[in-house]
Amino acid sequence: MTDDVRDPKGAVVLRAAQMYYLQDMTMDAIARELRTSRSSVSRLLSSARSTGLVEISIRAPQEQQNRLEETIRHRYGIAAHVVATPQNLSDVERFERIAMTAARILPQYVDSNMIVGIAWGTTLDAISRHLVHKETHNTVFVQLNGAGNTFTSGVDYASEILQRFGRAFDAGVQQFPVPAIFDRAETKQAMWQERSTRRILDLHHRADLVLFGLGSPFGDAPSRVYAGGYLDRDDYRTLREDRVIGDIATVFYREDGTWDGIGLNERASGPALPMLKRVARRIAVASGLQKLPSLQGAIRAGLITDLVLDESLAEVLVG
Repeated sequence: MTDDVRDPKGAVVLRAAQMYYLQDMTMDAIARELRTSRSSVSRLLSSARSTGLVEISIRAPQEQQNRLEETIRHRYGIAAHVVATPQNLSDVERFERIAMTAARILPQYVDSNMIVGIAWGTTLDAISRHLVHKETHNTVFVQLNGAGNTFTSGVDYASEILQRFGRAFDAGVQQFPVPAIFDRAETKQAMWQERSTRRILDLHHRADLVLFGLGSPFGDAPSRVYAGGYLDRDDYRTLREDRVIGDIATVFYREDGTWDGIGLNERASGPALPMLKRVARRIAVASGLQKLPSLQGAIRAGLITDLVLDESLAEVLVG
């Protein structure tokens, strides 16, 4: 790349602005990644500001939208945010970039008088650590699924994630202190009749927005629910028999997007997927090629309206 910043499509200007304003990269780091000089990066950022590409947040006009984002929107009807992730990044660095970008984008969608559902997990934990402050009124963040298992109540972990979201948006928080997956479907059904539980379930039904990662039960990098002792050997056998490929808030689905007849869902504490589909905005965050099968299943199921993902995953998704 040369020091000439003139670019009729604005792609280089947009890329530099995303790195600087959404990913907190220094100008030196951006210069190394774009293979240019620090002074060129400075001019790129100045161009982004002077042309109106950057105000408080990064805006990509229609004619400047990333090719991958346009393809995903056209093919799947999903508003995608593709994060620049060069091949030399480690999995950890790529994951952190995705989490930071999701955290910086979220204030565009969260406002006063909203109910926001949060599915705890490694992805949401990382996002919560990068949130920026936005003042809201009468907004509440509610835990979508329980976090308890035979080793821990999960309250501390899930609560800390919720509290970070609450502090970032001056919002209330509502925990859901039940097991992630019940031992018996009958126990869950009885618990769901309790008034204290029904109060949380009512918030789930009235949610304006939900934010979640995508679980991968048989991937190379298992999600927290699979690595944290939430499932036993019989549960994994059941998942294989039911051809499960992924989950959202510990509710499971297959690669073709179906979920009917998956036995473990009868014991799962997360929102039933038909109910989840009724939420107006459903934001998924995914990083790494190992998430491709669970992402494809969630898309086929119609569970995602907005998607934050890394460049490599987006390339494979659109084929």
